[in-house]
Amino acid sequence: MSVKKCKKALLISIICCLPLMISFTCSAQYRPSLFFREDWKEIPPETPVNQQHVSNSNLILGLYGGAIEGMRKSNHDHPSDDPFYVWSGLCQGNWALTLKNRESFVDLSEFAKIRWRSKQSGFRCLHILLKLADGEWLVSDQCDCTSGDWRIREFNMGDIKWYSLNIETITEKKPFLNPDLSKVDEIGFTDLMGGGSSDACSRIDWIEVHGKAVER
Repeated sequence: MSVKKCKKALLISIICCLPLMISFTCSAQYRPSLFFREDWKEIPPETPVNQQHVSNSNLILGLYGGAIEGMRKSNHDHPSDDPFYVWSGLCQGNWALTLKNRESFVDLSEFAKIRWRSKQSGFRCLHILLKLADGEWLVSDQCDCTSGDWRIREFNMGDIKWYSLNIETITEKKPFLNPDLSKVDEIGFTDLMGGGSSDACSRIDWIEVHGKAVER
């Protein structure tokens, strides 16, 4: 084959492959969309918070440790824009709250992120909690600590280091290196402490999880 014909064949090959190359590049740079958001229903406060308070019908509420009896759904008349939120002040002992999609696991690898609006009092710092599809529980090293008012915090999952979690006692154990976050079952939060009424507690207005849905 002549040099001219070789160049022509190579050009045709590149043109034919170009859409596939563009598609692959876009896929590699794609950031996950919103997997779920939970805001809690604007209905009267109750202790403990229960499934009726979950506004997203695709989510199942999970309560562990002190949250089973003490995690409260709360709201105040003043200030007038006070949100409806969950509150750990009445939890007797360490607690955890999770949310689980009824139909899908979620892939929290690569560019996944979690956002929430919260307010902690006392020495409380709110950590991300994950249950993997294989039953392993993890808690994040990064956290959201004391604030005088509501604030939004965003966590890049790729920046977090993880610890194994004992779900019976809601306490962290040894570091868990390089966990596979491609199939996460439950997502939630804990401050790894019991409640101390309004002076020592965690409050969570809403939570967003950005990741790719994975069929169960």
